[in-house]
Amino acid sequence: MRTEFTAAQLGDPETAASHANIRRCVHCGFCTATCPTYVLLGDERDSPRGRIELIRTMLEKDEAPSKATVTHIDRCLSCLACVTTCPSGVDYAQLIDHARHHIEETYRRPWPERLLRAAIPAVLTKPRRLRFALALGRLARPLAPLFQRFNLAPVAALLELVPERQRREGLREKAGANNRGRVALLQGCVEPAMAPSIRAAAARLLTRMGFEVVDVKGEGCCGALSEHLGRADEAAALARKNVRAWEQAGPLVAVVATAAGCGTTLKGYDRRLGAAGAEAAAKARDILEFVAEAGLPPVVRPGAMVVAYHAPCSLQHGQRIKAAPAALLAEAGFEVREPAEAHICCGSAGVYNVLQPKLAGELRERKAANLAATKARVVAAGNIGCIAQIAPALDLPVIHPVELLDWATGGPEPAALGAAAQGPKR
Repeated sequence: MRTEFTAAQLGDPETAASHANIRRCVHCGFCTATCPTYVLLGDERDSPRGRIELIRTMLEKDEAPSKATVTHIDRCLSCLACVTTCPSGVDYAQLIDHARHHIEETYRRPWPERLLRAAIPAVLTKPRRLRFALALGRLARPLAPLFQRFNLAPVAALLELVPERQRREGLREKAGANNRGRVALLQGCVEPAMAPSIRAAAARLLTRMGFEVVDVKGEGCCGALSEHLGRADEAAALARKNVRAWEQAGPLVAVVATAAGCGTTLKGYDRRLGAAGAEAAAKARDILEFVAEAGLPPVVRPGAMVVAYHAPCSLQHGQRIKAAPAALLAEAGFEVREPAEAHICCGSAGVYNVLQPKLAGELRERKAANLAATKARVVAAGNIGCIAQIAPALDLPVIHPVELLDWATGGPEPAALGAAAQGPKR
């Protein structure tokens, strides 16, 4: 694609990187077939190549974009299916992050949008605040139709995502004789408040594998939500804080994330921080990736339960981890079925389901129909955002694969399976 950036503009490293990526785009159109918003809307401006053209124009002018440009860029899920499809090697993640940062710096949104976008990181990245907000949300959930009626769709969408209260579990079990090294299990922010059973299952499984699981003091949010909102400086500050915490924690074999979205962000710390983030990025692993590399412990509860595996975009596109999760579930004795359109996003995409509830709802219904068609007993999804997004649309339990792997190798039965045996949710 032809560009007209000035020499002064190309002196900025981020603009230079965007320039290189824009030039790589050959407008072949392969990306349009896998882009969820283009599939739904059929608008070229809601396709990756269309957005690249909008980004080029916006960055070349180096001024506040139009409302229309912001609308089409805001509709991007950052699912990165286009990156998987692109034959030209365009780093679309870098482009969309740069575009969002430019919009955040130059465009003044209406005050309701500004208020919502400020509240999201202020609450979601603080586990105590989030737990309090979830408690209020459970009380207010019956009012969701009322919020819809008064054109407060984001509030209604938030209430729809509020899960039932989970009992907080202890993370540890007795360590085995063979210590294979220390593993930092990312403490995260959203997942521990919404589904503490995931991290508890991961800790038990890692301990059973012979690793010492540690909570690193001073660790915080990975920065994913800030990146989604265009707050690049905030995301970089959170990344630096985490890198310092891990450096001070002593030798670590890996930094393991149980939320695929977090893992994608951790693996991008080298892009965000340069050499300062390279070691952390190299040590970052998704829990399913790490278990596949280190080896699943002996299976003690083999069975033929049918599991529908939902591949989070952040795992299959962001981290290029495709075969390992389903293979692990099969190794653990489950019958694994993958739904049609497995490459299409469920509509969660960080905070997309709050900021773009209509499109997210359409994608959720499409995903739920494909998952239900597998006739599985349970859906396994390796990202808390996907779990929260999909669960309200299904009568099946939706849980993290690590909970099934923990159960198969000696851990407790996932609570959601027991609850499902009591009858349908709806």
